[in-house]
Amino acid sequence: MPSATSRMPLIDMVKGLACAAIVCHHLAFYGPMSDIAQPLAPLLMAWLYDYGRMAVQVFLVLGGYLAAASLAPQGVARFDSAGAAITRRFVRLVVPYAVALLLAVLVAALVRPWMDHHSVPDEPTLAQLIANALLLQDIVGEDALSAGVWYVAIDFQLFALSVFVWAGVRSLPGNWARRHGPVIGRGLLVALTAASLWVFNRDSTLDMWGWYFFGSYGLGMVAYWAVKSPRPAGWLALMLALGGVALALEFRGRIALALATAMLLVAALRSAPLRQWPGVAPLVRLGQMSYSVFLVHFAVCLLVNAVVGHLVPEAPLVNALGMVLAFALSLMAGRQLYERVERHVPTWSMALRWQAGLVGAGMLVAISSHWA
Repeated sequence: MPSATSRMPLIDMVKGLACAAIVCHHLAFYGPMSDIAQPLAPLLMAWLYDYGRMAVQVFLVLGGYLAAASLAPQGVARFDSAGAAITRRFVRLVVPYAVALLLAVLVAALVRPWMDHHSVPDEPTLAQLIANALLLQDIVGEDALSAGVWYVAIDFQLFALSVFVWAGVRSLPGNWARRHGPVIGRGLLVALTAASLWVFNRDSTLDMWGWYFFGSYGLGMVAYWAVKSPRPAGWLALMLALGGVALALEFRGRIALALATAMLLVAALRSAPLRQWPGVAPLVRLGQMSYSVFLVHFAVCLLVNAVVGHLVPEAPLVNALGMVLAFALSLMAGRQLYERVERHVPTWSMALRWQAGLVGAGMLVAISSHWA
């Protein structure tokens, strides 16, 4: 997710690779191009279908790392107001998000009459549009308007949880609490990480809430403290204990990947050559605009699927090339969203306009479909 503290080439490269994996997963998951092209590379398609989504764990770990760096790099809350920090995060997330959802609603309406496939979303309802605009769709039981947008809601919840912890520690009375604020804050976040890894993340009915995912996010925070510590061994041991107990209780590949990502992140960022490495330029650029690509790629893939499926429905090679084209166009569309929307400083009024535009356009689509 977007963060001003993420301008480190190595981190941007990792984000770029994770973003590419997510786009490829959705290309394999949402047909019909992948259904037709599957015989050409069945093992690759199966791997992308089953495991490509696990790249989300990389984003969760990086999100925790960057949250620790931005909210309390010295162990004390750097923000003045919890409400202001959370509001800024919401606005920063929701402006490009609303733009991308508006595009997804319009593309779905365009292809729905001539593409009979389960990947095409149904006509939106007012409740669904409002819930998506407010990042509440999974909590209130409404379908998402685009693939993967659940993660935006989870990212916001995780950030808000972290803000509340640091703000609560800062508000504790007494000199003792002020002197030991960094230890108390980190201790509470580690406890929340343990509770998530050992309890919450084992109950899939909780996956609409941030605390289900806080284990991976918290491992990213511990990774930040390890990178910045003159004696990282204790933090690394804590990280291994948190992840090791979680995997012993119930082995989950996603948690194993999150633990490995956090450990590798510490090793890489404590290495001066890797920390100073400018990286591979295309991957660095992709990482910088990964949020925009993540948001907009479903609409692009849906449109390409519809065109290729309509024109050449039974040619595996053409459909495979269509998947490559959809990937490339997703990067191009993501760059446009990044340059024109995400990189600019958003405001509350801008967020409200785009949210209202999403709801209004969605209702017009629903009404016009009944007229037709």
